[in-house]
Order: sequence, then C-alpha cells, then structure tokens
Amino acid sequence: MFQRNISLSKYSSYKIGGPAKYFFKAKNIEDIIKAIKKWRGFASYRNKASCTGLFILGGGTNILFDDDGFNGLVIKPDIKFIKQDGNTLMVGAGTPLTQLLNYSIIKNLSGFEWAAGIPGTVGGAVRCNAGAFGGEMKDVIVEVYILDISKSKPRIKKRSRSACCFGYRSSIFKKQPFGKTGEIITYVVLKLKDGNRKSIKKIIKRNIDYRQKHHPLEYPSAGSIFENTDVKKLNKNLKKRFISVIKSDPFPVIPAAYLISKAGLRGISYGGAMISLKHPNFIVNVSNATAHDVKNLIKLVKKEVYKEFKIKLKEEIVVF
Repeated sequence: MFQRNISLSKYSSYKIGGPAKYFFKAKNIEDIIKAIKKWRGFASYRNKASCTGLFILGGGTNILFDDDGFNGLVIKPDIKFIKQDGNTLMVGAGTPLTQLLNYSIIKNLSGFEWAAGIPGTVGGAVRCNAGAFGGEMKDVIVEVYILDISKSKPRIKKRSRSACCFGYRSSIFKKQPFGKTGEIITYVVLKLKDGNRKSIKKIIKRNIDYRQKHHPLEYPSAGSIFENTDVKKLNKNLKKRFISVIKSDPFPVIPAAYLISKAGLRGISYGGAMISLKHPNFIVNVSNATAHDVKNLIKLVKKEVYKEFKIKLKEEIVVF
C-alpha cells in the first residue's frame, strides 16, 4: 500500500528534500482512513526510532524538506473536486488554487482574486491562512471539514471559521505538533459573491503581472520565507523609522523584504541557495541547493536583521 523511499524533492516547489520512508497518495477520505489504520498497525510493532511520525503534504509550495528526508509516513491527500450551490462552493483539499481561481472566473464569482499567482492546494492555503494583496483565505471560508484521527476511530468533523483560530499566516491546523497530526483537512466550504467576469479577470491579471515583475519566478523557491512584521509589535522609534514603508497585509506591517534589503543581504549566497536580488524575502534554489544551504541563509537573515533593527523575523514556511 505504501511506497517506500520516495524523494520529497519531487513534491517540493523548492526541488529540495531527501526521501520519505513511507509515502501514500490518497484519492479520497476512505483512502486516508485505510492508510491511518495500516500505519497504526505498522507502528505498533516497530520501535519509535524507525517510525517517527505522520506528515500531511499539500502542494509542497510552502515547505523546506530536510536533506535527510522524513523517517515516517507522508500522506498526500489528492482530493480534488468543486461543487457549487449558488455562491457557496465545496472544494476538496487537494484542489489546486489555480483550478479554483479559474472556476471562479467561469462562474462569475468574486472574492478570490487575491489568490492569483499563489501556487499550492486549497488545503495548504487553509492551513497557513494564505493571503496576498490585502486578502486572506479566512475571508472566504465558511467551515472546514476535517478527518479527526486523534482517537482510535477516525471520524469526520467540521470546524467553523472561528473554530479554525485563523491568525496571520496561521491556523489551528498549523499549530499541530510536527509529525503528530491530529486533524487532516479534507474539504472546505467557501462563500464568494456575484461578480463581473471582465472585472474579475482584470484584477487577476494585475495581481499576476505584479508577481511576474517583482518575484523571482525563474528559480525554484518556497515563496516568501519570513512573515512581515506586525507594526503593533514595534516600539515608537521603530514605527517612526519605518513609517514610509508600512503596508497593509491585511493589517499594517513592515515588509520582511525591506528589512532584509536594508540589512545588505540581497544576492548573498550559500552553496546553491541565494537571497534573491529581485525579492529578498525569497531564498531561491539557483544551483542544486540543499536544505542545509537554505537553512544557513535563513539563520544569517534572522541574525543580521535582528542585529540591525532588533526585530526578530519569523519563518512563514514550514522548515523540517
């Protein structure tokens, strides 16, 4: 049932990562339940050293896999569907964001234009409360259906938007201990609004054009490495210092890219990884980079930005 020693670099937008000891692609919820039951049986007679946990993989676009891979089971829910009832959509967790965006254009549904150009899956976007151009995933979510595997018998439950505890690039799902998944996102219910196809397409084009102009899309990456800094967390002197660069995302923040640039880190490289000249909050894979290379640059950025501004940057991506 499980594949063995599958390279995670194949499932990473970074093109980085060692092998998953066990790997399974689930086409539906029943597949996930079967995999969980088999995994528990597997783990029951293996010592902890040989089975370190369970990881749920989305589109692999916001993650840095370790060079040593993952010594456990990786499940990739490949649940793809879109069902419509008026302005309400039920969407499978494995559905690509691009597919959902194209569907919204065809059906003249507005409210999701901010997601233009964001890679990955719907489930992954829910987990990290993905956002851009002033919008966030939580803005369109009604409820999230999850497979609760915390008990001996997995069961479907639903969480309202408020019960998902959405925060800046965060949710209750992202806060689950690494390798100890308790809830697996299976599908979500979204609420959009009536729109005009021409206007929707215009906004989407504008957002994609911006990404193509300002983001280093020519190299493998995991997108923005660090969260932008909430202005509320800064003292008065720092607020005054950065007042000209504050932007809404969707609340007032200092862009991490600005801090990295001002710390003089554009273009700095380590091994095959480089802090992008085009957008310094991207660490790009320019020449067969390893996770070790990227991690060293992450460490350098955090150190130098704190040294220069006394601001602690926090990773937005998941780092194994």
